Amino acid sequence: MKKLAVGILAHVDAGKTTLSEAMLYMGGSIRKMGRVDRGDAFLDTYELEKKRGITIFSKQAILKWKDMEMTLLDTPGHVDFSAEMERTLQVLDYAILVISGTDGVQEHTRTLWRLLARYRVPTFLFINKMDLAGLGKGAILDDLRKVLKENFVDFGEAGTDHFYEQIAMTSEEMLDEYLETGRVEMAGIREQIINRRLFPCFFGSALKFTGVEEFMKGLEEYTEAPEYPQEFGAKIFKISRDAQGNRMSHMKITGGRLSTRELIDEEKVNQIRLYSGEKFETVREASAGTVCAVLGLAKTVPGQGLGIEAASAMPLLEPVMTYRIGLPEGVDAAAVLPKFRELEEEDPELHLTWEESKKEIHVQIMGEIQMEILKSVIEERFGLCVEFGDRSIVYRETIANTVEGVGHFEPLRHYAEVHLLLEPGEPGSGMQFASACSEDILGRNWQRLVLTHLAEKEHKGVLTGSSVTDMKITLMSGRAHLKHTEGGDFRQAVYRAVRQGLMQAESMLLEPFYDFRLELPDRYVGRAMSDVERMAGKVMPPVMEGDRAVLTGSAPAACMGGYQKEVTAYTGGAGRLSFTFSGYGPCHNTEEVVAAIGYDADGDTANPAGSVFCAHGAGFLVEWDQVPEYMHLESCLEPQKDMGPDGIAGLAGAAARKGQAPNGRNDEPESDREWIGTEEVDAILERTFYSNRRGNSAGVKSGWKNREKYRENSHSVPAVRNYKKEAPREEYLLVDGYNIIFAWDELKELAEQTIDGARGKLLDILCNYQGMKKCRLIAVFDAYRVQGHVTECLDYHNIQVVFTKEAETADQYIEKFAHENGRKYDVTVATSDHLEQIIIHGQGCRLISARELKEEIRRLSETVHQEYQERKTGEKHKNYLLDSVSEEMMKQIKELPEE
Repeated sequence: MKKLAVGILAHVDAGKTTLSEAMLYMGGSIRKMGRVDRGDAFLDTYELEKKRGITIFSKQAILKWKDMEMTLLDTPGHVDFSAEMERTLQVLDYAILVISGTDGVQEHTRTLWRLLARYRVPTFLFINKMDLAGLGKGAILDDLRKVLKENFVDFGEAGTDHFYEQIAMTSEEMLDEYLETGRVEMAGIREQIINRRLFPCFFGSALKFTGVEEFMKGLEEYTEAPEYPQEFGAKIFKISRDAQGNRMSHMKITGGRLSTRELIDEEKVNQIRLYSGEKFETVREASAGTVCAVLGLAKTVPGQGLGIEAASAMPLLEPVMTYRIGLPEGVDAAAVLPKFRELEEEDPELHLTWEESKKEIHVQIMGEIQMEILKSVIEERFGLCVEFGDRSIVYRETIANTVEGVGHFEPLRHYAEVHLLLEPGEPGSGMQFASACSEDILGRNWQRLVLTHLAEKEHKGVLTGSSVTDMKITLMSGRAHLKHTEGGDFRQAVYRAVRQGLMQAESMLLEPFYDFRLELPDRYVGRAMSDVERMAGKVMPPVMEGDRAVLTGSAPAACMGGYQKEVTAYTGGAGRLSFTFSGYGPCHNTEEVVAAIGYDADGDTANPAGSVFCAHGAGFLVEWDQVPEYMHLESCLEPQKDMGPDGIAGLAGAAARKGQAPNGRNDEPESDREWIGTEEVDAILERTFYSNRRGNSAGVKSGWKNREKYRENSHSVPAVRNYKKEAPREEYLLVDGYNIIFAWDELKELAEQTIDGARGKLLDILCNYQGMKKCRLIAVFDAYRVQGHVTECLDYHNIQVVFTKEAETADQYIEKFAHENGRKYDVTVATSDHLEQIIIHGQGCRLISARELKEEIRRLSETVHQEYQERKTGEKHKNYLLDSVSEEMMKQIKELPEE
């Protein structure tokens, strides 16, 4: 029997739960079909789900149909619970996307589609409520193809010539087969579905059972069971607790088998359950393809891979707001924090944080619905009535340059030293950890321990104390002592090395961004575009649909809050705004945010950047900027790579700028050192887990540098450097075309009548400007909406015009050009896009705004005109006869006496 894991997804009110009930009833899994409005749906088991009529937690049911056994995973449809839905996608063989025939493609439907594409899940579509829909099948299919841009085919027409024609258009091989035989084989159709080149569509009404049986037949006929390896593997997608409080790890077996009493990462499997709604059956063994709940595992987390299965990527959807949890009077926040950690295990996106200074618990929440649910869960499970207050944006931090972070922990009878390379990562890449350290320098067990310590903590940035992201940390070198090194020593060295690297790096504050879609009457386009620019966002040229306009773009989440009410007010309710979280980008008001938060990196005692060294039988603290001079191992970076503005290398330069000697520790009076005793050391180690567990191997603490050798080998670079005079570089000016058009009033007014006319006028102005400026001028325009378009470069008189390729915006093209050529040429970029300005500035290019460009063109035109007038006036009085007189004759003329 074919075994499949199938998820069902939809926008709120599309009829997802009703379709699930119909499928379960038709397959014989339930005797009576429940309804959402009656609160008796089989899969909506939580009280608030029944009350609100929405799915909050993902649940599963086992459904058998002919030769198919399907584990149907019902996912939340509300955007506040998107993270729960996204984790479920990682274990699906196929997905069912339910779309309301009355509402069509909603904004959350677009988000679901992007997630399905990200996780490469083959998808069937069920267009529901066709008994109420005003549009026919053809119109709905056309809308799907237009909005989601994929090959959607009505499988209700299976076997007809039109059906095979539509299938054949998905690939050349299918087209050749159809032209030769007049049909397409079933195996080819299944392969196209698996590869996401074909998306079957079925139409009906789940409430009235219309089209449900045909849909079930289609699922059985057009799906294939995956092939699994023999080695054990599993992917965990959810953590929950049963009515007795037992912790359950929900997983899909992706290889081999799992049996009870089996050990997984030193934890024993006590029980395996197969759930169907609230009911379950226990089994002794689960084979590949099974979705089950396992009891006995205490350290698992959602997204974790077991056995041969790799861990999942970080969820794309996450909260951008954090709230303070207000506890009832008399309740100790520190005492209830461990209880709340249970909720974080079940929903990692809550990101519970403990503010030690204020004795407060903070939590990240997607929206008001999730807030209400969380309050209900806390009251039901822990008997506490809480409130949420002090809302703030969730910021993050990253670095913009490569640095070496060093950490040393050596109080008496302890020893560990770590050298880490901190590098900027790609946007959205999260934290990555690796080792490039030889085992001859540091044993394999110690290296694994270092990587474990790197991953176990959410590292704080030094600007606002926000979590660090988009960074790669590589273990380059380290040292342990054969006798004195404990596990907790490396934890301390690693934490301090990361912090020390962050203190010297060029830190960047990141803020969350929303992608928005704004539909409104065309007369309000100018107002809306001005609003987006005021909110430090960027907007694409409007797309006109009759008398309405559609604006798309992105803007900081901090600026978008409450804008829906503003749109409703100035459009009289005719405007519709929707937005989705798109990721993190450079903060538009870093200085303001840093000042408002007031984080003191040096005063954060829970995250020290300094290191502990030993002398005369006692440990003493060394500040972070002096630590490199005390380290027992050589730096993993060349000293020239971290030159300060005064030419002094690395942290030695920082010490010199503070008025200290490059080997600052040697000139520091011993009486001024901050010594630490054994009690403080024990307190430090007590805050770490397993601090007294010894490893199986250790390095050797031999060959240490003595203090005189420190002085001899300290990196020194002349304080003054001789620079060669650089040759003049070729000048380039890149103009973000549409950004300038919509920033200049006269061009914006013309664009409302004809965008081609506005573009032509701008190009003529730029041609005149190039003739005066004599630079290489490139005007860049978006063509990313044109399907199949490649980058097009044209010569327009004396300038170049670029139309970007499909899926590439003008600012992306300019950013790429700046990154590749910013160091070779003298590049200037003309744009008023604030986010683009920050990125371009980081590439070493100059920037001018749309207003400054306009002023520059006006000023230069006036100067040229004035010079022309002066030259013309001077030419009137010029004596052209004298131009033909020889030198000797001119001499004689000058010697003639004046009368």
